[in-house]
Amino acid sequence: MRLSGKVIVVTGAAAGLGRSVAARFAREGAKVVAADTNQADGAALVDELKSLGHDAIFVNTDVSQEPAVEALFAATLSRYGRVDVLYSNAAVLLYDHDAPVHELSMETWDYVMGVNLRGAFLCAKYAIPSMLKQGGGSIIFLGSPTGMVGCAPKLTAYSTSKAAVMGLTRVMAAAYARNAIRVNSIVPGTMDTPMNGYILRDQALREQYREAVPMGRLGTGEDIAGLAVFLASEESAYCTGGFYMCDGGLTAV
Repeated sequence: MRLSGKVIVVTGAAAGLGRSVAARFAREGAKVVAADTNQADGAALVDELKSLGHDAIFVNTDVSQEPAVEALFAATLSRYGRVDVLYSNAAVLLYDHDAPVHELSMETWDYVMGVNLRGAFLCAKYAIPSMLKQGGGSIIFLGSPTGMVGCAPKLTAYSTSKAAVMGLTRVMAAAYARNAIRVNSIVPGTMDTPMNGYILRDQALREQYREAVPMGRLGTGEDIAGLAVFLASEESAYCTGGFYMCDGGLTAV
């Protein structure tokens, strides 16, 4: 098992990409701390992992709130004594409220930035002290093609938050490289997950998004899990500051 003995915090673990990756981490031997605001589904995930013989706990966490993030890492250290990997996955996409700049409300802007950017920053802030103390670790952020190119002109807050997270990836990679803390971003394409559910339930839109992908299909959590395991493991020991595409070729054309 490629992650045997590692302690991994996964935010946004209750559903979608976070749930798939958390389960894969557990199968690879990691001790998983599943964090989410969705108490029912997060606890159900942990119960499922435990029933399969894996070591996991659930911590109800709003990543946009510093006391909650501090409590998340306190619980992790209390239970396991270390943090080897942070998989910072929690995010929101408000398709019906996000908009071009002149139409965008401050409420939507602040909420999206609070979860997507502030949440990523706070989780890194509280994971790093343990990694410094133990001599290294891996931080994996989730980026987006919307943070690289103007492919979602109506999603101003979301696109900007993801661009900022990818900037955070690079500056942290440079800042902590000599401390053996690697910082990378996975960049998913259009994924068939609950976060995109209210977009993709429109069959015409679903087909439009599918057709735009060179591989001819939408992505799933399983598509991204292997890449996440690679970046969490020592197999990626010389990889930092990278953006790893998992988009079916979407950004190649």
